[in-house]
Amino acid sequence: MGRVTERRRVIRIRDGAVSTRPDTLVAEEPLEIRLNGKPLAITMRTPGDDFALAAGFLVSEGVLGRADELANIVYCAGATQDGSNTYNVVDVTLAPGVPVPDITLERNVYTTSSCGLCGKASLDAVRTTARWPLADGLEDAGGSAVRIEPETLSVLPDRLRAAQRVFDRTGGLHAAGLFSPDGELLDLREDVGRHNAVDKLVGRALQQGLLPLSGSVLMVSGRASFELAQKAVMAGIPVLAAVSAPSSLAVDLAAETGLTLVGFLRGTSMNVYAGEQRLALRTAVGGA
Repeated sequence: MGRVTERRRVIRIRDGAVSTRPDTLVAEEPLEIRLNGKPLAITMRTPGDDFALAAGFLVSEGVLGRADELANIVYCAGATQDGSNTYNVVDVTLAPGVPVPDITLERNVYTTSSCGLCGKASLDAVRTTARWPLADGLEDAGGSAVRIEPETLSVLPDRLRAAQRVFDRTGGLHAAGLFSPDGELLDLREDVGRHNAVDKLVGRALQQGLLPLSGSVLMVSGRASFELAQKAVMAGIPVLAAVSAPSSLAVDLAAETGLTLVGFLRGTSMNVYAGEQRLALRTAVGGA
């Protein structure tokens, strides 16, 4: 749709010299997600991969887990008073027999680009039961044994950054990349929000019948929030790595579910907060 970026006039000051020029900015627009015709959530996102975003969001909420549970996703025409289609409202139709969650005023979520859980009634409301529990050992959902070298993890941030096409033009997008345990980039999505980028990845995997993503590593730009850890667990992803810090709740969730959580991944330096059994560590781990 050509709406990923927009042009704006900017005054540029460099070493005291003032000039005007057009600048390329990341587009940010609201997306309303409806479920079987009823409003469910609104997220601020970068347009593109909207159907995958909606599907991935429903995976993280425990509504979807298989491609055959999804009947259809469409843009809603007549979303405005004049009847035009803004491409900012999507309606997800579940397949016959798939349980429809209770949509109440409390559950109706407003999601911002920086916090995907704003409006949740409580922490317990988001500790949804995963369809593919991550085992404490190496054997994960789907029977895949994930074992990854720290040296492989160390190259993921550069590979993620190198594949960010829109970031090169704007400098204003987060990215989420899905990698194999040997460091091969399997898929990458960009968005103004980290949680949206992850939902787009997971949604595409759902549509392609690839869930659970038990033989993969999720790499995200920025920090690792509780929400991102939850999305990884709900998609059956055993390893989550981030270039910045995790939150305390993300670490707690990782420890409870068996998720391998790596933060401050910068070059050969990284912190492992949980799930170290999946890393091929050459020295014994000890200490308090």
